[in-house]
Amino acid sequence: MSLLHIDEPLPASTPAPWHMAHPLWRLGFRPFYLLAALFAALSIPLWIAQYAGWLHAAHIDMGWHMHEMVFGMVTAVVIGFLFTAARNWTGLWTPVRGHLAALAALWLAGRLAMLFAPAPVAAVVDCLFLPLATWPLWRVMRQSNNKRNYFLVGLLSLLAVANGLYHLATLGVLALAQAVPVRAAILVVVVMESAVGTRVLPMFTRNGAPGTDPVVRPKRDQVSLGLLAATGLAWVAGLPGWLTAPLALAAGALVLVRLAGWQPHKVWHVPLLWVLHLSYAWIGVGCFLLAGAALGWVPSSAAFHALTVGSMTGLIIGMITRTTLGHTGRPLKAGRAEFAMFALIQAGALLRVAAALATDGLRDGALLLSAGCWTAAFVAYVIVYAPYLSSARVDGAAG
Repeated sequence: MSLLHIDEPLPASTPAPWHMAHPLWRLGFRPFYLLAALFAALSIPLWIAQYAGWLHAAHIDMGWHMHEMVFGMVTAVVIGFLFTAARNWTGLWTPVRGHLAALAALWLAGRLAMLFAPAPVAAVVDCLFLPLATWPLWRVMRQSNNKRNYFLVGLLSLLAVANGLYHLATLGVLALAQAVPVRAAILVVVVMESAVGTRVLPMFTRNGAPGTDPVVRPKRDQVSLGLLAATGLAWVAGLPGWLTAPLALAAGALVLVRLAGWQPHKVWHVPLLWVLHLSYAWIGVGCFLLAGAALGWVPSSAAFHALTVGSMTGLIIGMITRTTLGHTGRPLKAGRAEFAMFALIQAGALLRVAAALATDGLRDGALLLSAGCWTAAFVAYVIVYAPYLSSARVDGAAG
């Protein structure tokens, strides 16, 4: 089975322990989507309060903000998504019940440790999560010989390494800026979301927007992923701008060319589709800004916030709504609440990139507005979707 089947329900006859668990612990997306959304809704206001001088907490600094957005919020969504997807790919159970609850508790312990514990303790607690969450994925993929998706385990392993490097830099063990491993992790996630989007976006478009016929060219897709990976390596290695910039420009251009072939102009009447297409386009925009940053024309913050708030968070809000609806047995249809979430994240992305590019007089206002949009979107998700995530499927099936 492939990633294209992420939205299909599991067979009702599948023998499994799901029926004995509270609904929250029946499949990985449930606790991790809820925890990630709650954390997203709380962490940005905390960071803004510290940034504006309204709060004085020693642990809430720029390093904490960078780390927690990527290794906290984003990894929770990635693990929740992959636990759910791997169940469908392999036909084998990823963590449920007590195992799933223990991993969710470990993730939460990492967030609390990063806020309140001494740095060495926080490093140990936080670094445990990704390896322990990746192992069950590797196990079911290996048992099912699901070689097509082995690369995702490799990318998760790279994230774990980057997280370890961040903590070693924080502890002074490595003479490395904290931003380097965080940015490396961002670029790993961009490659991951590009690969996943390459598989699912054309299929979602074809199925969700009648009359569309997305163009898929596997060789071009492979070149695009290779260019994105090369751009990331060039940036992390600190290669000269004259080399990094052309790579980033080529990567961004090919992302947008491929996206154009998926017919985004035909999906504007379907919010569950346009949010994914628009968020995917931010990868191209982020690459163009990365090229400008490599040449010293724009601040690198603009590029990385285009990639994180624009593409990463946009795809997250699109996928955690879509997969929650599909895997709780509800129709794949967005209402006013979903439309508001999608629009708020896109507005927040525009404002955050504008804040990075703005002069000092406009920066803080744009930053506050962006944070407000982000927070409102995730608060809305929690209000609307927490009941879905914590109750049984409406069709009585597993998951």
